Formats: sequence, C-alpha cells, structure tokens
Amino acid sequence: MKVLVLGGDGFCGWPTSLHLADAGHEVIVIDNLSRRAIDLELEVDSLTPIRPIGERIRVWKELTGQEIGFINLDLATEYDRFENLLHELRPEAIVHFGEQRSAPYSMRSNAAKRYTVDNNVRGTHNVLAAIVASGLDVALVHLGTMGVYGYGWSGSAPIPEGYLTVKVPTPDGDIEREILHPANPGSVYHLTKTLDQLLFTFYAANDQIRITDLHQGIVWGTQTPQTALDERLINRFDYDGDYGTVLNRFLMQAAIGHPLTVHGTGGQTRAFIHIRDTVRCIQIALENPPARGEKPMVFNQVTETYRVRDLAELISRLTGVEIANLPNPRREAAENDLNVSRDRFMALGLNPTYLSEGLLEEVRDVAQKYRERADTTKIIARSTWRAGMETSPDLMKND
Repeated sequence: MKVLVLGGDGFCGWPTSLHLADAGHEVIVIDNLSRRAIDLELEVDSLTPIRPIGERIRVWKELTGQEIGFINLDLATEYDRFENLLHELRPEAIVHFGEQRSAPYSMRSNAAKRYTVDNNVRGTHNVLAAIVASGLDVALVHLGTMGVYGYGWSGSAPIPEGYLTVKVPTPDGDIEREILHPANPGSVYHLTKTLDQLLFTFYAANDQIRITDLHQGIVWGTQTPQTALDERLINRFDYDGDYGTVLNRFLMQAAIGHPLTVHGTGGQTRAFIHIRDTVRCIQIALENPPARGEKPMVFNQVTETYRVRDLAELISRLTGVEIANLPNPRREAAENDLNVSRDRFMALGLNPTYLSEGLLEEVRDVAQKYRERADTTKIIARSTWRAGMETSPDLMKND
C-alpha cells in the first residue's frame, strides 16, 4: 500500500519508513526536519552520526533498489499544501509521528510549551481535517504514549487498552458505559497526546475516519535490521537531558564512566519497548485497521516494565558504573506501580525483544562505539517541572 510517514526523519519515523519499504509498501516521508533544528537549538547532536535526509534516502536506494519519497512540509502551518498532497498522492494509509516527542523539552520554557501545543495539536487536527476534505478512505496510525494514562493507576487490575467500562448510577439503576480511560497527563507533551485522542474520538464518530492510536512505552535500542545495513542509515541515539530516554542516558553514561543519574528515589515504574518491536507494531497496526464507523482502536505498545532504580542497578552490574541520585525535576509520585494490558499485539504475532536480551548489544555496538561523540555537559537534565530546582554541580566532575 502507499503510506505517508509523517515525521519520517525522526527516531521512530526513520526506522519505520525503512521497515515498511522493506516489507513492500510504497513509502513517502513528510517531515519539516524540526528535530534536526532542535539539535541546533540545544547544541547537542545524536550520539550516532546522522546523515542528511537526502543522503539517507539515496543510500537506501543504492543498497536495496527501493525508492522512498521525501517532502519537506510543516503539518501545523501548511494545511493547504498537505490537503493538496492527499488529493495528488492518494495514500491508503498514514503513519503519524509528526509531533514534538519530548516531555522534558515541552517543560523547558514558556516558548517550548507553546511550540509543543501549536505543533502537536494543530498538526494532528490538520491531518484529520485534510483526510476528511480529501474524501479518501485513509487508515491513520498515530504514535501516542502510555503517559496519557498517567502513573497513578495502581492495584492488581491492569491498565486496559484505551477504554474503561464504568457503571453510571441513575434513578432507574446503573447504566454501563465504555469510556476513554481517564487521562492524567504529566507534562505539556503528554497533554497534547491526550488532546489527540479526543480529536480521534470525534473524527472517528463524525467522519468515520479509521484510526489506530498506539499508546507506546519508552522506546529503547537504536538499530533495526534495515538501519544496520550501513552506517549512513543509522538511527538516532539521544542521550541529553531533554531528549535522551532514561535507558539511553544510562547506557551512554555507563560507556563514558559517568554515574548513572537516577531522579528521586528511582521508584518510578515505566513501560519499555525496543525500536525493532516499535516498527513491527506499526506494520501490524497498518495491516489490521478498524472498520469505518468503529471507534479508534487503541493498542498499548509495551513489552515490559521496570522501576528506574532496578534498571540502573541492572546496567550498573553489567558495566560496573556507580549510581547517583539527583532531585527529580518532574512533578510525580516517588513510587508507582504499572500493570499494563498488552494482549492485542501479542495476539497478532508480536515476538518482543526484552531488555535482558539486547542491552549488551546496545552497550557494545552503539554506546561504546560512539562514546567519543558525547558532550558530557549535556547529560544532566536541565528542564524542570518546578521553579527553583538545580542540579548538583558535583556530578559534572567527570566532564
């Protein structure tokens, strides 16, 4: 099928574009290259060397003979161009990664908060409005986040996949209803993803758009079989305090002998998924869309959960690097449980990669190999949820 990958130059979008092309789909990347611009703003590069998008696409064609299209377009500000592209290209499916994806960055400043809302919410609504205007029966797959649920859900019952059955008391007795799981976003970024799911609910009901929303955990790992074909195709490895996910930060810190920076008690439980499983999940979602008129289909895109301190201890045992606890820059509970239902992807054939199987590969093939590219002044998280918080300068002693 013909697939537009919005945000197809990014951490999840690039390997997904290659994976779908390798699976035989016609892929066109639409991206405004804003993630590359944010690298310039933050003055930090990916640990892995990222080549220009034109070179990436040329190398892919040289190696495989497969063409991937590219269009530089801003979804939030160029609605008319995007609608015209839908009329011209007539895609059968759209994969939507085209959003600012970092919670810490979204809390970095007033400007970052406003940019995240403007970019994410306007962009998603423009995509939905353009699909309606095009008259096409497009299957839309959106990368959401487990963060829409928040981290206050506890008890033995797992977080369901998107929807919750509730009983509403009335004078005539209880009425049973299925509702979206109550949202509890913990950052402006997570707030935009919460607004996304409300937009999806409306457009699925009002205009019968077929939508799949993937509530994804923290993505770890760097390479897929396709990005590993040539260093010029390599995927991003973000390690800085704004864009580096907790596991990538730990791996890079271990590679250079920097203490593993655990925020707060480290009792925060998070969900994880390898990038190889992310791209497989996207393909599964594309090939199993909901029917017209159905409510948005929600998958919890998760393979396992870990407490942050347990993850740090695992990497510390593996590498011998010590652990350092820092004040937590986020407003969140010091400890939380996370029991997640993830039956749908497993039932559709996902065979996941677990941390216990892939960590050594990441340490050896990525973090150690590219350690000389690290800027150690960018390791510590600087974006805070609360005014007046500062990071201890003692942790910069290895700079």
